[in-house]
Amino acid sequence: MKKKNRPTLAEKADIHELYELSVQCSEAEVDFVADTYRELRAKPARLLREDFCGTANVCCEWVKRRKHNHAIGVDLDKSVLHWGKTHNLSRLKDAERKRIELINADVLRVETESPDIVSAMNFSYWLFKDRNTLKKYFERVHHSLKKDGIFFLDFYGGYDSLHEVEEDREIETDQGSFTYIWEQAEFNPISHDLTCYIHFAFEDGSRLDQAFAYHWRLWTLPEIQDLLRETGFEVTVYWQGWDEDGEPDGEFYPATEADADAGWITYITAEKTA
Repeated sequence: MKKKNRPTLAEKADIHELYELSVQCSEAEVDFVADTYRELRAKPARLLREDFCGTANVCCEWVKRRKHNHAIGVDLDKSVLHWGKTHNLSRLKDAERKRIELINADVLRVETESPDIVSAMNFSYWLFKDRNTLKKYFERVHHSLKKDGIFFLDFYGGYDSLHEVEEDREIETDQGSFTYIWEQAEFNPISHDLTCYIHFAFEDGSRLDQAFAYHWRLWTLPEIQDLLRETGFEVTVYWQGWDEDGEPDGEFYPATEADADAGWITYITAEKTA
């Protein structure tokens, strides 16, 4: 009798778990939005809305920080929200879980309680490829926020962002290691359409190719700032600092000038002013 082959590490892997291990650092993200809001508003934020929330990892981190914190997560993908409930919300205490509301809806149409903070991270808003639609989204966020609310976004750029490139990084876990692979597969310089993939490779030689696919417009930072100002926000760009070895130090500072590096990641705050 022929022996049944054992499943490969790729076959056993959970892509959402791999994503959280290799891409998302909810602790650092919450540190930045909480500290920056307090600095700008001289009070703590209580209600955070995470747009394009995926597995709601940031929502969970937010409610764990303070007993008065509440979070709303909005995502169009019902299956990923279900994963978040099963794997992330289930780990919370009952009292924490009750302070999260997950909504399966389109961020262009959703109606929620007015939050102190709206967060749109991991370049998720780049899926809006035309100016009118992205402006509509920014207008919706402006309308949703409290009168002194702040919209937080992230952004990446640099001359490497215009190239078709592949980068990999080893991720160590308690169960072993795997390789995270980021591929900028296609870029159209006329439209700035950008197709990117995340692949994962494992110690046994197996792979998960195109575990995640992104079809974005590669916006420029001035374009985003202009659109935010047009929709009633006061905009600040927070640039990342560097350590003694020339590596990013994870600290972000308000900036109006920066070096033309090959690759960079920045945060944007958009304060509601009108």
